[in-house]
Amino acid sequence: MKRFLPVILFSLVSLLLFSCAGTKNYSPATKYPQKSLRKDYSLLRQILEKKHPSLYWYTPQDSMNFYFDHYYAAIKDSMTEQQFTWHILAPLVDKINCGHTSVGSSKTYRKWVQGKTLPSFPLYFKVWGDTMAVSGNLNRRDSIFKRGTIVTAVNGLTTKQLIDRIFNYLPQDGYANNLNYIRLSANFPYYHRNIFGLSTKYKVTYLDSRGVEKTTAVPLWAPVRDTTKRPADSIKRPREPRPPKIPKEKRLESLRSFKLDSSGLMATMTLNTFSNGKLRSFFRSSFKKMRQQNIPNLILDVRSNGGGKVMNSTLLTKYLSRTPFKVADSVYAVSRGVGPYGKYVKGGFFNSIEMFFISKKKKDGNYHIGHLERKLYKPKNKNHYDGKVYVLINGPSFSATSLVCNVLKGQKDVLLVGEETGGGWHGNSGIMIPDIKLPHTKTTVRLPLFRLVQYNHIPKTGTGVVPDWYIGTSYDALLKGYDHKMREVRDRIIKDASSATK
Repeated sequence: MKRFLPVILFSLVSLLLFSCAGTKNYSPATKYPQKSLRKDYSLLRQILEKKHPSLYWYTPQDSMNFYFDHYYAAIKDSMTEQQFTWHILAPLVDKINCGHTSVGSSKTYRKWVQGKTLPSFPLYFKVWGDTMAVSGNLNRRDSIFKRGTIVTAVNGLTTKQLIDRIFNYLPQDGYANNLNYIRLSANFPYYHRNIFGLSTKYKVTYLDSRGVEKTTAVPLWAPVRDTTKRPADSIKRPREPRPPKIPKEKRLESLRSFKLDSSGLMATMTLNTFSNGKLRSFFRSSFKKMRQQNIPNLILDVRSNGGGKVMNSTLLTKYLSRTPFKVADSVYAVSRGVGPYGKYVKGGFFNSIEMFFISKKKKDGNYHIGHLERKLYKPKNKNHYDGKVYVLINGPSFSATSLVCNVLKGQKDVLLVGEETGGGWHGNSGIMIPDIKLPHTKTTVRLPLFRLVQYNHIPKTGTGVVPDWYIGTSYDALLKGYDHKMREVRDRIIKDASSATK
């Protein structure tokens, strides 16, 4: 081993230097020739057609073939990575209607853009239905577009036209676009820049304080260059201190939290992921506290939970479900590995090995994960929660979170509250989701390998799990900055408790 150590060290250092040099010399303006782009595109088509379990679930094969041919023909000339990503791959992938099949930039681009502030459309919006209200403004001196201002058009496109156009570039499960409203609300300038490009000025139509429609020109926002910096060799600057390390408890709290209300009427459990956060011990201690203190109401907030490990979502369901349940009615892949495309799929070799051991071919020709289809899970005996449960949901409630919602929906003393989940109610594709890395542009596309059909599944209508108690966007909450859905649930719990004591 010792004699190979210098070779290993040399290889690692070379790799590091090559990576740094690649990032340093990277330019987002670099264009890839048409031939290379079409090779990447054709390879992606082959992989999707051979390995994606739900390519034709919502879009018939003849329609997908039309889209494949259409976007191939749209590669008429050389393109930058971002042009290829956003104007060819993103609208193609959207047609699959699979929320776990999405396009990402190359690792080199992600490193290049890290820490940079790019010019953009200046307004942030809260977007719901066909409505867009200003939630932020990068042009701080702007006296017109304050928080809450209703915008009705941008550059001649009505808000409906604008939203519909952008949605053609964003993936979702089936037709559950509620997730994409949240995406637009979180970073409208990002999507507008990548889809429509930049303009020096934007024509924005809005409603003034009297409800009268007006139009004005809004300048592009661009970061101000710091002209006060001296040349690097003219002055020695002290090294900036490292930002303080975030305490472990704070990091865990950002993933999950549990709070008992001082009234003794309720507890609030917030789960932002099923991937990490020491959830097994967290669930055990939280449900134990509620049993010991006889808490009658639980507010379970999974509005920001994009999913994660099925074993963790199943464990939570065992604490809450009143009846036995299964993870799914069926879970299967269309092949038992990613070969012969392993070198283009991240972890391809190990994914193929895992698929070989966890799945088995059945009469339908597909490779099923039998134990997820057969195993019946019973509710927990110890520390099972028997009080009323209010599950707060919305668009980002996705993947494994939709499994929990599907099982709990309709059970005694359980209410799903808020808005439709982004995760499909009939089912979705996932379980294992490696990245495809295209060899020329290095652009990535996520590839779910298994199709999951929900336990006691509903017909395939393309919706997410719908709430029992719908609470939509509150304009007053947008203006004043409070959590409307949480307030409504808390008020109801207090009102019900007050009524019970009379």
